[in-house]
Amino acid sequence: MKVIGMIGGMSWESSLEYYRIINLAVKEKLGGLHSARSLMYSVDFDEIEKFQHLGDWEKATEMMVEAAHRVERGGADFIIICTNTMHKMADEVEEGAGLPLLHIADAAARAIKEQGLATVGLLGTRFTMEEEFYRRRLEEKHQIKVFIPDRSDRQVVHDIIYNELCLGKIREESRQKYIDIIQRFSEEGAEGVILGCTEIPLLIKQEFSPLPIFDTTDIHARAAVEFALSDG
Repeated sequence: MKVIGMIGGMSWESSLEYYRIINLAVKEKLGGLHSARSLMYSVDFDEIEKFQHLGDWEKATEMMVEAAHRVERGGADFIIICTNTMHKMADEVEEGAGLPLLHIADAAARAIKEQGLATVGLLGTRFTMEEEFYRRRLEEKHQIKVFIPDRSDRQVVHDIIYNELCLGKIREESRQKYIDIIQRFSEEGAEGVILGCTEIPLLIKQEFSPLPIFDTTDIHARAAVEFALSDG
């Protein structure tokens, strides 16, 4: 079993889910007392969040590359970044660590294609929804058409992530706002919706959504276990 190196803490609320799902998936596959060979370097998200909203992506990248170095020195065989937004600097992290990086958008794309879908809505931070690093990968590498909410809805989604979900706050009124946005995706022709922030699955489960959901936390964590147990 390969050692899974996780860069977490963005936020720790979802990183906790990564650790739980990864070990659950190993137990499901191997049985008995098996658990994952893994390590996590958890950043101080307050520092990362400030650089994100200041637009200082250069400094944020430096911090992520340093985190990758720490994971590599700890003995990881490959890396996962336990958040969608910070895949903005996935190439720099992979190059800096000198280790394979399992990209969250690729894992999501595989799950979407397995269901035979080609058009999805994307929910996430404003950075993930508005910038090209995530949508372009889905559209150009995987030929998946991506819808994003309108400007007002994007701000609603973004604010709920940072002001509530990253702080462990789950509010029914916020869940309804997300459901309404997903319904608008459906009316626009989306066949499914990517929960493209690893905190969103804390709020939205399949039973709440009018469209099939793609929980990137669960998908990415399970993809990491598949890779860890593979011969490649």
